[in-house]
Amino acid sequence: MSDNGFRADWAQKDFYAVLGVKKDASGEEIKKAYRKLARANHPDSNPGDTAKHEKFKAVAEAYDVVGDADKRPKYDEMRSLYGSGAARGGFAGGGGGGFNVEDLLRDRAGGAGGAGFGDMFGDLFGGGRRGQQVRRPAKGADVETTATISFTDAIDGVTISLRLTSDAPCPDCSGTGGKAGTRPRVCPECDGAGYVTASVGGAFSMNETCPACGGRQLVYDEKCATCHGNGRGMSARTIQARIPAGVKDGQRIRVRGKGAAGENGGPAGDLFVVVKVGAHRLFGRKLDNLTLTVPVSFDEAALGADIKVPTLGGTPVTLKIPAGTPNGRTFRVRGKGAVKADGSHGDLLATVEVQVPAVLDEPARAAIEAYRQAMAGKPLRANLFEAGA
Repeated sequence: MSDNGFRADWAQKDFYAVLGVKKDASGEEIKKAYRKLARANHPDSNPGDTAKHEKFKAVAEAYDVVGDADKRPKYDEMRSLYGSGAARGGFAGGGGGGFNVEDLLRDRAGGAGGAGFGDMFGDLFGGGRRGQQVRRPAKGADVETTATISFTDAIDGVTISLRLTSDAPCPDCSGTGGKAGTRPRVCPECDGAGYVTASVGGAFSMNETCPACGGRQLVYDEKCATCHGNGRGMSARTIQARIPAGVKDGQRIRVRGKGAAGENGGPAGDLFVVVKVGAHRLFGRKLDNLTLTVPVSFDEAALGADIKVPTLGGTPVTLKIPAGTPNGRTFRVRGKGAVKADGSHGDLLATVEVQVPAVLDEPARAAIEAYRQAMAGKPLRANLFEAGA
């Protein structure tokens, strides 16, 4: 590792040879070769085999460079520079008249070529001007919260206010994690990459945020007293969120750009609102349809009737009950349900429930007694006792 954060030794390694591919191999060929070698040498498949463990690390390192469309051409250029130096007498330290890449990079700001090679290859090896690490913009974290709204608001849509407490850069160190006035150094855990390679089982591995620097690529010997070195703090704010018409209970609504703030000029994350819908005194919901239980009397069900039923937020509608309607029959009133995703409406499903009076006055009792006598010759349960029943 050089003093500017570059991995100069990488330029002396032939990553194509490590992967067993030609220098002009396609990206797909490189990926295929990497997967084959990673599978064969993965530590989980070769417990105790130190040689294969080292081979796995070398393969992962090679693929991280030549398998990246941005890093690969810069690596090729660096190798070319080293090759030309070797042709003139070898690399520095080898007794010849070659050059030392550390000196080349250290002097990158001098002479007519002010930007120099350090800037050219800085993002390949994690370095940048004057030893600073390249910290790329990063999207902020997504935030999730829960909001409870009324049944009617879920059908009609509503704008709600949300009080959010979320992760934000520490106000005292501006997210660096270091004590004010102190200078950082390259993270020794990840060599300034901001991530480490971890096994996920089988023949595969993945990059994870470096636990030592939190992905910031730099560490401070003296940590910020406010955030204890993690660079993060808490931020409270109130935002307005629009809940669309027709939202369902438990549905997650994405509000773009309202999550945690990004880092290094990156975009903010998103806010996910999990909607909880309260119950309604009369109406229920079945997908995009509203449901309603409608009480009817025995005579209305038996003789038929036209009855008024309510709609949610609208004028009542007339429901025609045919004579002989059984208990539990459902009638559909089209277009009186919830808003669908395409902007149309579901239906109102009205289910009749025949009411049996708990108390009868004398005229009513006499009328029902007369009905009983009239139906005496037509027992309802005769089929229960038929042979084979």
